[in-house]
Amino acid sequence: MDAFIQLEAYADNIIGFTRNNAGWAPYIVFALAFAESVALVSLILPAWGILVGIGALIGASEIEFWPIWLGAAFGAIVGDWVSYLFGFHFKDSATRVWPLSRYPHMLERGHVFFHRWGPWSVFVGRFFGPLRAIVPLLAGIFEMRALHFQLANIASALIWAFVLLVPGTLLMAYFR
Repeated sequence: MDAFIQLEAYADNIIGFTRNNAGWAPYIVFALAFAESVALVSLILPAWGILVGIGALIGASEIEFWPIWLGAAFGAIVGDWVSYLFGFHFKDSATRVWPLSRYPHMLERGHVFFHRWGPWSVFVGRFFGPLRAIVPLLAGIFEMRALHFQLANIASALIWAFVLLVPGTLLMAYFR
């Protein structure tokens, strides 16, 4: 329970900082989406909740939506690309890092998933928390073609950022 309270205070601080420094909002959101998308970091720092809160902040204030959306989308794109490159270049070494080292069946299941769905696995994986942290890494390990990866990565990041930010934006704008 204490960890949850600390995480909530952390999220409140980031949202408050963003409110007080609106000019930095796209960069803050870029960093949050990047952290949410880099393999394994999002398992430790679940930034999606903060991004939803920033969406509400947009609707409750005069902060412009589109630069924040682009910041979130680009952060997610770059985070997944870094994860893909890590998996691509460190293949076997990457499998010896947690959680793959503790759950080797994830690797086999990931291989079957990628073989069956191809780039769609990257697209769909973006929208499921535990998968979001690991799918780009697995795509690199299994040597998915970079063009296919990037097409799925970019398309899913644009939609993902929109889906996270819009509900709070619209709801708070309605009440404003």
